[in-house]
Amino acid sequence: MEIEAVNESDRPGAAPPARSGRRRNTRRVMVGGIPVGGGAPISVQTMTKCKTADADATVAQITAAADAGCDIVRVTVNDKEAAEAMAEIVRRSPIPVVADIHFNHVFALKAIAAGVAKVRINPGNIGSRERIHEVLGAAKRRQIPIRIGVNSGSLEEDILAKHGYPTAEALYESAMRHVNICDEFGFDDVIISVKSTDVRLMVDAYRLVAERTDIPLHLGVTEAGPTRVGTIKSAVGIGALLAEGIGDTIRVSLTDDPVKEVEVGKEILRSLGLASRNVELIACPTCGRLEVDLFAIMAELERRLAGIKKPVKIAVLGCVVNGPGEASEADIGIAAGKGVGILYRKGEVVRRVKESEIVDAIVEEVARFVPAGDS
Repeated sequence: MEIEAVNESDRPGAAPPARSGRRRNTRRVMVGGIPVGGGAPISVQTMTKCKTADADATVAQITAAADAGCDIVRVTVNDKEAAEAMAEIVRRSPIPVVADIHFNHVFALKAIAAGVAKVRINPGNIGSRERIHEVLGAAKRRQIPIRIGVNSGSLEEDILAKHGYPTAEALYESAMRHVNICDEFGFDDVIISVKSTDVRLMVDAYRLVAERTDIPLHLGVTEAGPTRVGTIKSAVGIGALLAEGIGDTIRVSLTDDPVKEVEVGKEILRSLGLASRNVELIACPTCGRLEVDLFAIMAELERRLAGIKKPVKIAVLGCVVNGPGEASEADIGIAAGKGVGILYRKGEVVRRVKESEIVDAIVEEVARFVPAGDS
């Protein structure tokens, strides 16, 4: 099935749509022990949201994110106190730490000396070519990559003046200006992001970079917003690109806890078959045919199955229309009606349970469930 965006055929130079599941071929970059690009699994990132100078709080957020499945974490290094805390944060972090740098290249140098696994710089505000060369030299000596992080809200003045307003070509031009500086310096451990709050602009910009380079891409919709809106925008933008085979690492930006960002990011990958699932809960959207309290059942299942790492698919359906079929297709299923449920295991009917017993029955089945390939 060909995947294509609405009206994309009108965009000059548009890349032909990729087939779903066919990953774009890129060079590979190592972020600590995590490979990015080159066919490696798509990694999930987040960013800490406390003051970096508070090393204990920062490490606590990193640890919680890692427990939720985060692969790489970004930490702002925005003042002297933050820079001084980086060595301890890196030492105590269970996952690779990326230094996020704006305005002051000296903080990048200090972060590199502290042992970070990658540095993210914004071309629109990092300063002169000489400062960039200084950062590249330090990164090259430490053998760590650079992410060139372009944002539509902080493009260089001359590029903005040339294009009139942020466009996909403007974002691409900004990124490639700094890729060329890296090339001149003999530095090719580069990752690119071209983010925007405008989902269509973000998608178009990433498509341009994907079409014209083999550089790994960090996907994200910047400043996506509160959890509900940000989740939708990120799922649309990041998901559209991933479905085309574009993207090597992702970060969902939410006005929320870093763990929530990781959870949404992991779910985007899972929805496209790009990450192994833990527990997957499927339920009908409910309608007037509903004959059990599915809202309470699903809320209790989410609570009791939180943290379970088994890749098990659970379907709970609340009426007889689609219930038996959907339930029998899951690893564990319930087709409910009139206060009772039929429990399925791998498509086979196991037994009838009362509505009050549905949650316990499913939790018991999960406990004894053995994933395919395990003994």
